[in-house]
Amino acid sequence: MKLAFHGADRQVTGSCHLLTLDDGYRILMDCGLYQGYDKEYEDFNETWDFDPAEIDVVVLSHAHIDHCGRLPKLVKDGFEGKIYATHATRSLCNILLLDSAHIQVKDAEYYNKRKTRQAGAGKFVPREPLYEKNDVLRTMQRFVALPYDHFLYLRDNVRLEFRDAGHILGSATVSLRVNRGGEEVRIGFTGDVGRPDRPILRDPQIMQEQDYLLSESTYGNREHEDKPAEKAKFLRIIKETCEERGGKLLIPAFSVGRTQEIVYLLDQLENEHKLSKRIPVYVDSPLAINATTIYGNHPECYDSDLQEYLLTDPNPFGFNTLHYVQKVEDSKALNTLQGPAIIISASGMGNAGRIKHHLANHLPDSRNTAFIVGYCAPGTPGAQLREGAETIKFFGEPVPVNAKVEVMDSFSAHADRSELSSFLQNQQKAKLFLVHGEYDAQQAFKARLEGEGHGEVSIPDLRDEVEL
Repeated sequence: MKLAFHGADRQVTGSCHLLTLDDGYRILMDCGLYQGYDKEYEDFNETWDFDPAEIDVVVLSHAHIDHCGRLPKLVKDGFEGKIYATHATRSLCNILLLDSAHIQVKDAEYYNKRKTRQAGAGKFVPREPLYEKNDVLRTMQRFVALPYDHFLYLRDNVRLEFRDAGHILGSATVSLRVNRGGEEVRIGFTGDVGRPDRPILRDPQIMQEQDYLLSESTYGNREHEDKPAEKAKFLRIIKETCEERGGKLLIPAFSVGRTQEIVYLLDQLENEHKLSKRIPVYVDSPLAINATTIYGNHPECYDSDLQEYLLTDPNPFGFNTLHYVQKVEDSKALNTLQGPAIIISASGMGNAGRIKHHLANHLPDSRNTAFIVGYCAPGTPGAQLREGAETIKFFGEPVPVNAKVEVMDSFSAHADRSELSSFLQNQQKAKLFLVHGEYDAQQAFKARLEGEGHGEVSIPDLRDEVEL
């Protein structure tokens, strides 16, 4: 058997790993979009290191675009097999991939218009969208939804099991059992591992022991703030920004997972009478609104705390001062809104969506705060804010950063160094491959794992291939 690494290798986005069995049967684990600016990945989303038509099956860990975002292109370019995922992942992929297709079309249109202005019509090769709506519809027809903790035979000698990864709604770890000449070989993929004792979702479920395991390593060199400090810090930032300075609190947040968690925390603060009724809260992302509806439709994924919370508050994603913004004109109106407000908008890295407009309009004002609540790929506006940039380019124009910048990684849906180490405690006999992490974080995490008694730990590079 061969394991090839085709994405999220010494990088955090673009998850894509190919397992080829001895008889040529090909299992692709994830097929995500790359979201960043690394030169080596410049053509990553448009090209393949393998023939999509030769892939037999896709096993999808969860619905984040950096894990599922190239599936429509895979189908467009010849893939005709099944895509296995959990029920909630299939539901989320339906809206996320349609939104991604819309972005692909708009990006291509923008590129072509800009090149036409610069070079003139007919003097450049027009860019085609990576995929369109019809490609997404064809992709969704290939999904097969599975429950957690249930073995399914992909073929006579290959079994698949999903377990709850606690990362976002429907996220799963992947366990494959391959019968090779009477010997069972256990191959696992963590996908993205969530955090224990986080709101909304159940804790990550420990995987069965594996022979070979691909493990994420996003926060392999960092610890998150604990839960009590998180709530107090969030409330302090709200008070300082909105009450003391009369400014706006801008929160770039991914539409799936991060937005729902922030809204749930604000709902708790409102129920505790700690959130001022003078501060309106806006969720400005149609995708986040649709995702929140899907969260409401999958209570089977909730943890016990939220199940108990529902007994006193049947809507954890809604309160009196919360407004969900759908229309473009209402979103634009937020940029001229007078007085304090909290604006939660996608994308989480500040490099796409409506949040770009809000940042461009509000960063020059020192009364405001940009609140970064999770990982941001290098080069994105979110990463630049984390690094203390004094100006950031939006829509080709430099924007001064006079607003205060706050960072809090405890909102992250990724396990931190200690949590991930604990999750991998029963995998000391497995050969580990660290993926989905920046190289410096991976090197630090590799050293920690080896110090804790793990045997062989490697950090594959893009397009590496190993024999199992």
